[in-house]
Amino acid sequence: MIDVAKIRKNFPILTREVNGKPLVYLDNAATSQTPTQVIDVIVDYYTNYNANIHRGVHSLSQEATDAYEQARAKVQQHFNIAKPYEVILTSGTTHSINIVASGFTRLLKKGDELLVSAMEHHSNIVPWQMLCERTGAILKVIPMNEQGELEMKVYHKLLSNKTKFVFCNHISNALGTINPIEEIINAAHEVGAAVLVDGAQAAPHVKADMQKLDVDFYTVSAHKICGPTGVGMLYGKEEWLAKLPPYQGGGEMITEVTFEKTTYADLPHKFEAGTPNICGGIAFGAALDYINAIGLKNIAAYENELLEYATTKLLGIEGLKIYGTAANKTSVISFNIEGMHPYDIGSILDKLGVAVRTGHHCAQPIMDFYKIPGTVRASFSFYNTKEEVDVLVASVEKARAMLS
Repeated sequence: MIDVAKIRKNFPILTREVNGKPLVYLDNAATSQTPTQVIDVIVDYYTNYNANIHRGVHSLSQEATDAYEQARAKVQQHFNIAKPYEVILTSGTTHSINIVASGFTRLLKKGDELLVSAMEHHSNIVPWQMLCERTGAILKVIPMNEQGELEMKVYHKLLSNKTKFVFCNHISNALGTINPIEEIINAAHEVGAAVLVDGAQAAPHVKADMQKLDVDFYTVSAHKICGPTGVGMLYGKEEWLAKLPPYQGGGEMITEVTFEKTTYADLPHKFEAGTPNICGGIAFGAALDYINAIGLKNIAAYENELLEYATTKLLGIEGLKIYGTAANKTSVISFNIEGMHPYDIGSILDKLGVAVRTGHHCAQPIMDFYKIPGTVRASFSFYNTKEEVDVLVASVEKARAMLS
């Protein structure tokens, strides 16, 4: 087990107050907090070796380049990626998905079919809709049931020789559902389709093995896993990345430029135009070091304990309904109280120092499925405690009393 009291000392923000109350931060599915071990790396970079990478012969540039490429190697190792150049460092999951969606414009034709799950974040829906508009491809939806699980029998029926691409999140940001991505990937490959898995919500909770999964593309955002905002990863199999054209033109992604012709750089630089978020990339590597020192298996076990405790406590509140009751889920609880708007509940919780997310969580089709305007979402991390869960429950009870 993990020492939560010791871990909490690594997160200075957890000691602050909000509206005169001790902060209870339960919005981890949106953005996790950052430990001093990562903050110190950011300060060290800007204090001691801030310079542009890959282009300079001077010492600072070489130091920054080495640190940045070491971070790429840490990402490669963490996700068990076969080759370092299959790691594309991006600004985050949205950027990563758009690189792939843009590239597939050349690879699709009218009548080709794309499958997307019903529980996707908007960033794994809108780019594919835009791709269909450009190519004439058809977007089909893998439906979900009342428990917040994908209808896998329907998925298998939707697959055909027309299916060219399948998109699915590893874990739902709105419901916490852990999707059966192994089955999804294997079935798609049987009909010759490629698969992109949005791993933004999975990265803080499970260690995804790219070679074991045999997935074609996988995306991650560092800010979900104790890293900084504005940096993330696109993993792609070499054969797929070689087929895709560059997403942006500029410095770094070229081999030679003349006014007559430009030749593009090899992977990964082909997709890394311009000056990257150098400090962010280095800090991403530090965040992975921090998480691995604790151990994702230890983190998952403790978070599951928090999930079970919080679920039991919240269901004791009159009129409270939890959305997303999949048998296999992670530490996210989306709920409403009958007759009360989630925004009103969230606003009262904030006054009591409890930070939760309210609304559709950039997953509006899920809310439409349940015929609700949104939910209150409490999402737990390994630095949260059962005492904080008790504060959440008491605060929800108070909000219910005030709004009755």
